[in-house]
Amino acid sequence: MASECNERRLAAILAADIAGYSRLVGADEAGTLARFNAHVRELIHPRIKEHRGRIIRTMGDSVLVEFASVVEALRCAVEVQHGMHERNGDLPRDERMEFRVGINVGDIIIEGGDIFGDGVNVAARLESIAEPGGICVSDDAYRQVRDKLKIVFDDTGEQQLKNIARPVRVYRARLDQGIARSAPALALPDRPSIAVLPFQNMSGDPEQEYFADGMVEDIITDLSRFRMLFVIARNSSFTYKGRAVDVKQVGRELGVRYVLEGSVRKAGQRVRITGQLIDAATGAHLWAERFDGPLEDVFNLQDQVTSSVVAAIAPKVEQAEIERARRKPTESLEAYDYYLRGFSSFHQGSKKATAEALELFNKAIELDPTFASAYGMAAWCYATRRIFVWTQDHQQETAEAARLARRAAWLGKDDATALYAAGFALAYAARDYDTSISLIDRALMLNPNLGVAWFVSGWVRVLNGEPELAIEHFSRLARLSPFDPWIWGMHVGSAFAHFFAGRNHEAIAAAERGLSDRPNYLPAVAILASASALAGRTDQAQAAMIQLRGLDPGLRICGLQDRLLLRQASDLHRLAEGLRQAGMPES
Repeated sequence: MASECNERRLAAILAADIAGYSRLVGADEAGTLARFNAHVRELIHPRIKEHRGRIIRTMGDSVLVEFASVVEALRCAVEVQHGMHERNGDLPRDERMEFRVGINVGDIIIEGGDIFGDGVNVAARLESIAEPGGICVSDDAYRQVRDKLKIVFDDTGEQQLKNIARPVRVYRARLDQGIARSAPALALPDRPSIAVLPFQNMSGDPEQEYFADGMVEDIITDLSRFRMLFVIARNSSFTYKGRAVDVKQVGRELGVRYVLEGSVRKAGQRVRITGQLIDAATGAHLWAERFDGPLEDVFNLQDQVTSSVVAAIAPKVEQAEIERARRKPTESLEAYDYYLRGFSSFHQGSKKATAEALELFNKAIELDPTFASAYGMAAWCYATRRIFVWTQDHQQETAEAARLARRAAWLGKDDATALYAAGFALAYAARDYDTSISLIDRALMLNPNLGVAWFVSGWVRVLNGEPELAIEHFSRLARLSPFDPWIWGMHVGSAFAHFFAGRNHEAIAAAERGLSDRPNYLPAVAILASASALAGRTDQAQAAMIQLRGLDPGLRICGLQDRLLLRQASDLHRLAEGLRQAGMPES
């Protein structure tokens, strides 16, 4: 027995659970349990046996399985997800039973019939961040399966998983037939629509990746200024980064008529941009071109790409609009370079990356004190630190955020990025909701295709006490950026909006969707606890409150306003009452 307890080996670990299981049980306990047992008996156990897996343990709605081969583990997971999709059939979304799956390869410790160790812990954490119906794998697992199975993966970058010391690079399996990301084809808008996919970095230097990404972001922004175009937001376009794509499938998934692909090669002081415009419905190439020039003319090259694409799609675009699209945020290429690096760090979303982004935006400002977008994004970094309680000197950072935001608004009267970022920061830093809304509305007037501005607007409308308008604006984001990595934030914002509008059950469903991506996001847990209590779901409310206390043991009713910044006393009162019923202390 002692030798068995000390045995170690390398294994593939699969962890899975049902997304939103507590909600399903709350709605129909007996029916949910019967369905779950049927799925396990008729689908899951047979697939595990077929692929020579060993069930380690099951607890409620979760299962832990060991495989000798990660290829077999992934095959099993894919077959289970497809099987669950078929078994769910045409059930409404809130009645479907969907597994989240995490797979890791690592060293495990065997004790009796159980297994322990980091290999197991990482798999469990990967499962917690997987989408309902989706599969997340670690970089160690990905390296062993990428050339052996015909499955495409999205590289989501390094993720800081709970209680795991080192960051883990995570890949999401892209599955067909309606699983995970595949959704019914979106209807085409009533105007020309386009998605700009990430350009390939052909420079032979991974450090230049940010340059290619920044080039695409600017082209997306330029195209978005044309009101007669419907342009998919950057965050959804970039979910296709780093992998071969089927343009027709992209068109179906994003609901666009045209797709722009390209590459950027930066060598010394010269840059080459290539692009090709494709009709997503037929796969036909409508336009292809190569643009060469010195690095100092990079803005001019971008202009040529943008104008050529617009000319190919809509030859009747007025020249005045073309001229407006050529407006650039800075004349300093070095400042622009720091700005692109800052944007690259900012999108990673971690505490460390946000600090790096702030430093880079500040360097851009030093080089060009009139760079409005850099001021706006620096202010947003401070707002992000405020939201996630990462501030070191709260009073000083709040004042600096407000200063940067007002400077951005002053300098960037016609810069949509500067305006929405400044507006967001003013709401969260200075609680100046009226100015915030005014700036964001102007950003949307300048660029109605800017998905992130609709996201920002939705949240500020939540804070301002306009729940129906918030939901409308979040819906605009969902259409412009259906695969946005920040879509979880939209779900959480919608949960607050539904809650303040008196729709507890809708709020619970939206909060659970947000928590499926960010299981420890405190505002989402808080709204779930409060809405569940007011809906009479006592067990769910108490479970959420236990989680909330674990995230912030010092949170009290008296401190809610300082954390959530709600403008309307009635909204604060409703939230507090629900949390009080769920068990939150008063002070």
